[in-house]
Amino acid sequence: MYVGFWERLAATLLDSLMLICITVPLTLYVYGIDPIMTGNTLIKGPLDLLINYLLPVVLVILFWRYKSATPGKMALRAIIVDADTLQKPSSASLIIRYLGYIPSTLLFGLGYIWVAFDPRKQSWHDKLAGTLVIRAPKD
Repeated sequence: MYVGFWERLAATLLDSLMLICITVPLTLYVYGIDPIMTGNTLIKGPLDLLINYLLPVVLVILFWRYKSATPGKMALRAIIVDADTLQKPSSASLIIRYLGYIPSTLLFGLGYIWVAFDPRKQSWHDKLAGTLVIRAPKD
């Protein structure tokens, strides 16, 4: 059974909240509140780049690789599988899937909204990577 738009949105919101709970305290610990509130640069320094840009990418791809889902998807019993075999996707597919977030997002989020209309509930990043998000089988 394919996981649809609203459930995937809920999983994304849960994941975003969890990432914020990790990155914000780390960023505040490293830089303090003043540079964050008053600074006018997008990246405060090398650790900011690591904490707020690289760490989320690494965490998401590692969760996908080892759990076939992020914590938000796990909470909703959803997993990511290869669209052809219904097995775990390759690491290369998962990296392509993550990079596929860029066109999905930049074109007014249409790549995400696509899930609501696609027969297999695939987003653009799923189509690029050859993946599906399905309901996890009961243990």
